[in-house]
Amino acid sequence: MKIITKILAIMLLAGCSSTRLIDSWRNPDYLYFTPQKVLIVGVSHNLTARKIFEVHLKNEFNMRNIEADESYEIFDSDFTNTKQTDEDIQKQLDKVVGKGYDVILISTVKGVDEKTSYTRGHSRVDYTWRRFRGYYLLYQDIYHDPGYYENYRVYNIESALYNIEEDSEKSLVWVASYDLVDPKGIQETVEDYVDKIIKDLEKENLIPRRNKNKP
Repeated sequence: MKIITKILAIMLLAGCSSTRLIDSWRNPDYLYFTPQKVLIVGVSHNLTARKIFEVHLKNEFNMRNIEADESYEIFDSDFTNTKQTDEDIQKQLDKVVGKGYDVILISTVKGVDEKTSYTRGHSRVDYTWRRFRGYYLLYQDIYHDPGYYENYRVYNIESALYNIEEDSEKSLVWVASYDLVDPKGIQETVEDYVDKIIKDLEKENLIPRRNKNKP
């Protein structure tokens, strides 16, 4: 668990990235469901990274006239600083429901992959790959220049939306998996990731589109 939360901290402290939707699922029992009050949970050991993610997503909900709050403002510090039992989690959940929240959106890193790509030093648009001669001429530098290979990381992140007023296996409203490719810095990565989540929730008609007249 500590490894996963550290990975999320790294992800949230990274920046300009390419975020891709890999897979998603919408519960067919929630065809006309719209959140009223959302608690946003970023599972991260790094409080600064968690705050940036939760605040940015809260603002996006607010711009769509949906009340939302950050979990670091609601959860007790012991809840995130120590490992919780099933009973402990239920007590915290009861507290959240008692405050009027009907939905929790939680996001966490599921894993990280190390990738390697081949990068050419410059473009050679005149060569055709239809013949062996041209293909070999293009790629023979791999033998001589190991720098042509570049390593990068891909973070697989999952976001899930739960109806916490429904205490059953049907409480999962929506879940999506994303790949964040080689993030570099905090602000751009958070914005890119949050934008993807929001757009997908809009596409599923789970939240309204942004009021352009609202700053």
